[in-house]
Amino acid sequence: MNLRRTLLVSATLALFACFAAEASAADGKWKKEHPRRAQVNKRLNNQNQRIKDERKEGEISRGQAAKLHKEDHQIRQEERDMASQNGGHITKQEQKTLNQQENKVSKQIGQ
Repeated sequence: MNLRRTLLVSATLALFACFAAEASAADGKWKKEHPRRAQVNKRLNNQNQRIKDERKEGEISRGQAAKLHKEDHQIRQEERDMASQNGGHITKQEQKTLNQQENKVSKQIGQ
């Protein structure tokens, strides 16, 4: 009886260890603090705030703000998709591509 209980506890612990390892691997997939990802995401956050500020000040219309937010959202989704294909990172070329897209949106803010 005691051996059966020991085996059951051991099997349960092994199962939990598998779940923990899987969760840890999933966390590694989304390394948001990787330097290139952090730079792109910081820029997207700054642009988001600029759009909000311009809208609040009446310098852009609600429709213009929505369009710019949508473009930024698409860039952010593209960044996430790129990272998911590279183990949580983005390459230098991907960072360059994302920054070029952000430059286009940035130029539209406050025109």
